Amino acid sequence: MAEPQHTLDCDVLIVGGGINGAGIARDAAGRGLSVVLCEKDDLASHTSSASTKLIHGGLRYLEYYEFNLVRKALIEREVLLRAAPHIMWPLRFVMPHAPSQRPALMIRAGLMLYDLLAKRELLPASAGINLRTHAAGKPLKPEFQRGFIYSDGWVDDARLVVLNAIDACEKGATILTQTVCSALTRKADGWEASLHKSGCGDFRVNARYVVNAAGPWTADFLHSALPKEGRGKLRLIKGSHIIVKRIFEHDNAYIFQHPDGRIVFAIPYERDFTLIGTTDLDYQGDAGQVAISEDEIAYLCGLASQYFVKPIMPADVVWTYSGVRPLVEDGADAKAVTRDYRLEVDSEGPPMLSVFGGKITTFRKLAEEAVDQIAKALGNRHGAWTHNACLPGGDLFGAEPQNRSVLEFDTWVRNVQGRYSWLPQLLVARYARAYGTRIHTLLGKKDDVAAMGEEIAPGLYAAEVEYLRRYEWARTAQDILWRRSKLGLHLPPDTGDKLQAWLAANPFQYKQAA
Repeated sequence: MAEPQHTLDCDVLIVGGGINGAGIARDAAGRGLSVVLCEKDDLASHTSSASTKLIHGGLRYLEYYEFNLVRKALIEREVLLRAAPHIMWPLRFVMPHAPSQRPALMIRAGLMLYDLLAKRELLPASAGINLRTHAAGKPLKPEFQRGFIYSDGWVDDARLVVLNAIDACEKGATILTQTVCSALTRKADGWEASLHKSGCGDFRVNARYVVNAAGPWTADFLHSALPKEGRGKLRLIKGSHIIVKRIFEHDNAYIFQHPDGRIVFAIPYERDFTLIGTTDLDYQGDAGQVAISEDEIAYLCGLASQYFVKPIMPADVVWTYSGVRPLVEDGADAKAVTRDYRLEVDSEGPPMLSVFGGKITTFRKLAEEAVDQIAKALGNRHGAWTHNACLPGGDLFGAEPQNRSVLEFDTWVRNVQGRYSWLPQLLVARYARAYGTRIHTLLGKKDDVAAMGEEIAPGLYAAEVEYLRRYEWARTAQDILWRRSKLGLHLPPDTGDKLQAWLAANPFQYKQAA
C-alpha cells in the first residue's frame, strides 16, 4: 500500500457511520474530544436506513419480560421527539382484536403497563375503540369489531443519522464517508489506523481510543483488530419491508399479530404510500447485499390481507427495502432476540469499545453511556449533555427544551410557508420536514423560484442538491433520492440516471476531507 498522503491525530476514531457511530461522534465532540468518524459507504447506508422507522418502546418486548429495555426506550421516545420535531412525530397505532388472539383484558392490561412504564407529556394514553364506528375500522374486514389504540412515534431514520453527523461536525468532528478502515494496529500509546477514501487516496489516523460501531460488521472488525476467542458474537436478523400505494385515508398506523407471534405494522408513508413490515429471519449472507425474498413479499402481503378488506398482492408492491439487524446473540428465536445493546471494552492496551445490538430509539442513551466510558478513560471531565439538546433544525421555537414541542410543528410550518410564499406550499412543507430551521440555510436570501437554479427533476432544484452536498455528505443520486429524502418513490424511474449525470457535470469542491 502506498504511503498515506497525510495523518490525522485525534482522541477518538469511530468506525461506522450508522446511528450508533454518528450518535457517539456527536456526544464525544460535544464534550470537547477530537473525533474522526469513518464510514465505508454513505451515512446510514445499511441497517440505520432499513428500520420500520419507529421511535417506540417496543410493545411486543413486554411479552418477553424485557421491562428495562421497554422503559428505557419509552423514556427516550419523548426526549427524541423534543430533540428533532421536524423528523419525528407522534403516531397512533390501532390494534384490531380477534377472538383467536389473547383475551382482550390481557391486551388492555399490557397497554396500561406500557402507558405507565415511563412518564408521558406529549403522547396520549391507550384506549379501547369500536372499529364499527372508528375511522380505522373502515379499511378492515368486518369481523374486526373491536380493538385498541396506543401511542408511539415515527422517525425518518436516515435523516436522524445525518443530523447527528452534522451536529458532530459542527462541534469539531471530522466525518469521512466512502472511507474504509483497511488496517488497525495497537501501539504502546494509541492506535494507528490506515484509511482509504474513495477518490482521495490513503490517510493515517493516530487515535487514543477506537470505537467499533460497524453494525453488522462489528464482530468481524473486532476479530480482525483483536483476534480472541469467545466474545463479540452477533446474531444477524434480516428485516424486510414492502411499500404499496396508500390503502387507507386516515393518519393512524396498524399493528397486526400473526398466529406465529410475529408483529407486522402497516404505516402511512410518504403521503401517498403505506409501509408494511417487518420480517424476522436469521441471515447468513453478505450484510452489504441484503434484499427481500419472494417468500417475504408473499408473507407480508398475506398477513396484511388477513386484516384489510382489499387484498394486498405482490403486484401491488412498488418498492422494498431490507436490512440486517446486528443483535446480541442470546439463543432465542429470531423474533424474540433482545434488542438491547451491550458495550464491550478491550482495555489491554489502548482501549477499543465495540457496540453490540441496540435499536434506533435508544441510540442517544447508548451513545451517552459509551462516551461516559470513553471520557473516563481519556481523562475528560465534561459531563453528559445531549438529553436536553436539540438536533440540527429542531430548534423551531428556540433551543430551550420547554420551547420545543412536536405538537406545534404544523403551526411552525404554516408560518414558514408564509415566509416563502413564492414556493409551492407542498415543497416548503417537504423542506420543513427534512431540514427544520435549516430551511433558512437552504433558501437563504432567495426570493423567487429562478434563484433555486435548475429544476433537475420535478420538485428537485439545484439549490437543494448543493445544500445536501455541502452540508450533508451527499455524493450520489442514491444518497439524495433514497437516504437524504425518499424522492425516489415520487419521481420518474429514470430520475436517478439523470441526477447522477447532473452531479458528474457539476462537480462540487468539498471543504472538508469528507
